[in-house]
Amino acid sequence: MSLFSIKLENLQNLFVEQLRDLYDGEKQITKALPKLIEKANNPELKDALQEHLDVTNEQIKRLEQISHILGEKASGETCKGMKGVLAEGDSVVGDAEDNSVRDASIIASAQRVEHYEIAGYGTVRTYAKLLGKNDIANLLEQTLQEEKEADQTLSEIAESVNVEAKAA
Repeated sequence: MSLFSIKLENLQNLFVEQLRDLYDGEKQITKALPKLIEKANNPELKDALQEHLDVTNEQIKRLEQISHILGEKASGETCKGMKGVLAEGDSVVGDAEDNSVRDASIIASAQRVEHYEIAGYGTVRTYAKLLGKNDIANLLEQTLQEEKEADQTLSEIAESVNVEAKAA
């Protein structure tokens, strides 16, 4: 148990714990994305990853704002799920020698991250609504939509990158 752990006695406590988990996950992403940007070959993919890094930094600020509204600390325990998703992606990306195959693996890894985040943000947005915190729910909805947009962008880029990887 970390210094910032809370007992999960009610939905409010679970809500705060899940927000802290997302906060740590976003922080991990800001460390992982620059490495993916560097390894990416496709210019459109590089741009999309860079744009999402910028968006992620704004999402971190939004989570800090939410924590402030709640009177809570944003930090907490390590998000083990995100750590695992990022580690798995890093190993797959590192194994790809061909540029197009590496780009395809970056997209696959990044989409797993996006799907993990979509699940997390959808959950906390629902908790916020149930707890009557509509202002926070709206902030979380904004982030949820950004994550969905990032996933859609990656899907669009994958349409050409995967064809290139198939030819490798």
